[in-house]
Amino acid sequence: MTMRILAAMLCALWAACGAQAQESAPVRGEKVFTGEVMTSWGKKVTPENAWRSYPRPQLKRAKWRNLNGLWDYAITAPSVARPTRMDGKILVPFAVESRLSGVARRVDPEDRVWYRRSFTVPADWAGQNVMLNFGAVDYEANVWVNGAMVGGHKGGFDSFGFDITDYLRAGENELVVQVADPTSAGSQPRGKQILKPEGIWYTAVSGIWQTVWLEPVPKLHIADVRATPDIDRGTLKVEVALSGWANDTDAVRLTARSGGKTIASTIIRANRETTLAIPDARLWSPEDPYLYDLVAELVTVRDPYAGLEERDRKAYDARFTEGERETYAAAQVTGAVRDRVETYFGMRKISVGPGAIAGQPMLLLNNKPYFQHGTLDQGWWPDGLHTPPSEEAMRYDLEFLKKAGFNMVRKHIKIEPARYYYDADRLGVLVWQDMPSGGGEDQFVTGTSQSQAVMSSDMMAQHQDELTRMIGDLRAFPSIVMWVVNNEGWGQYDAATLAHYVRGMDPSRLVNAASGWLDVAPEVSDVLDIHTYEDVPRRPPLQSNRAIVLGEYGGIGLPVEGHLWQPGDRNWGYQTATDQADYIARYKRKMDEVIRQAKEHGLSASVYTQTSDVEGEINGLLTYDRARAKAPAERLAEIAAPLWEKEADR
Repeated sequence: MTMRILAAMLCALWAACGAQAQESAPVRGEKVFTGEVMTSWGKKVTPENAWRSYPRPQLKRAKWRNLNGLWDYAITAPSVARPTRMDGKILVPFAVESRLSGVARRVDPEDRVWYRRSFTVPADWAGQNVMLNFGAVDYEANVWVNGAMVGGHKGGFDSFGFDITDYLRAGENELVVQVADPTSAGSQPRGKQILKPEGIWYTAVSGIWQTVWLEPVPKLHIADVRATPDIDRGTLKVEVALSGWANDTDAVRLTARSGGKTIASTIIRANRETTLAIPDARLWSPEDPYLYDLVAELVTVRDPYAGLEERDRKAYDARFTEGERETYAAAQVTGAVRDRVETYFGMRKISVGPGAIAGQPMLLLNNKPYFQHGTLDQGWWPDGLHTPPSEEAMRYDLEFLKKAGFNMVRKHIKIEPARYYYDADRLGVLVWQDMPSGGGEDQFVTGTSQSQAVMSSDMMAQHQDELTRMIGDLRAFPSIVMWVVNNEGWGQYDAATLAHYVRGMDPSRLVNAASGWLDVAPEVSDVLDIHTYEDVPRRPPLQSNRAIVLGEYGGIGLPVEGHLWQPGDRNWGYQTATDQADYIARYKRKMDEVIRQAKEHGLSASVYTQTSDVEGEINGLLTYDRARAKAPAERLAEIAAPLWEKEADR
């Protein structure tokens, strides 16, 4: 589809385009090449159906308002305080450079992208504070409501929000967002984005690229619920953080349910942690992705110290064990529930321990050796770039992989919308989550280098801040079993310190300090991870204290006419098959070696490159538009099946 045809289609769809074009100012930025293909889901996108699901499934409230849809936009010079005229309409939540945004323009480092829309607050939110939330904005955002600046944020992958209550007025309100994005001209975490895409580097993503929404909350409300399972003890540690200071009458009631039946309940003081017993726990796994429901409610309890002098409080506390005090507090709840969020958890454990090969540790799931068979998953789309065209499209990739026999994905130097991990939780797909790489061009060290990059203090601070927020945003999802701190030396600095930091933040998951190339932190990394794109994958050297994995291998290319992002001979793969039969034969040859390494040498995991074609890369199991599989899913599953066969079954 040419850009001219697309523009005509969008204008027909969005009646406002014609009128807006007459008023618009000259537009900065050249048109971005958007390729020759589009997904079937992208063809169905409208301003009314763009990403309508609740965006934060691990902290869900009943009332909210989606702000996705058509916004005004403009691209200006940095000296413009605020544009007097806008350039046209943009469909949020799709990035400026994407086809589905209706803009598809390049954003240069010196550009500023402006967004504007109006909104009203529902009448039944009266008496509540109003949060304005963003799923993700790439990269630096400043936000105004009714002309007053309400806050700013740096970071292209994490969620953020502002309490805008004090800036609201009756009736219609104006929301303005300004975005700056240096992309590859900067040092910020950005993954594979580049201003001049080619090879393994893809079209840049700028601006709002995940859902924007409003939500009513009490002034003091639940900000975070962290549930950490312990299957060995049959317990769940739960930490609940509120949005601010709490007093002795603020408490949180927790209720865990299985199949609608309450199995555990307690009340704890605000900003504290507790442990729930989960008897006869049904363990989460890719074969049985069972999830428990958890509800957290902010309640008021009577002041336990009311009428007591300070000297009498210790005597009062001594009357109760911790459990008895909670039981007493439960009887003292007064008034209505002030805030309520729904979340969920899975009872599962990921660890490293003895395997079938003496002396070679293996990855364990729920205390048993479990081979993790996955794909490298870039998460790029021809029409939405970082943003899948729909929730259904995003889920399709995971469903295909499950059907093809895979039980894991390595989410490659990109962070997905929260609903991706929600789908992985429910479908039963393990996730290795990469930290998006950053750094300048000269800080991408080579595979033969013996030293890591050197970063400025400011660069390190920003990288570590975004690393912290990634873990904070995602650690509630049971499907995530490993944090990958670095990829192939791209902006890799002080890997051991960062890996220790990640383990300290989340000791319930494994840490991969460096996937490929610079293995400089063997004392803290749970795996030795090599990348091998040879015709027959190399074997990692045996290790006495950590598991061995193929963090990347494969890369068989097969061009499928009619489904290529770009025509001609610029498409590539690490190897190229001549047809489907050759593709399957090459894939089987690689898988046979992976199976041999797993059976004979204790290999614990393999990550095949890759789920789908991406722009000029044609080494996906699926075409870029997801319209064709290079090989039937059932055949891929059949080839991989011996990975899980016991010797007695062979």
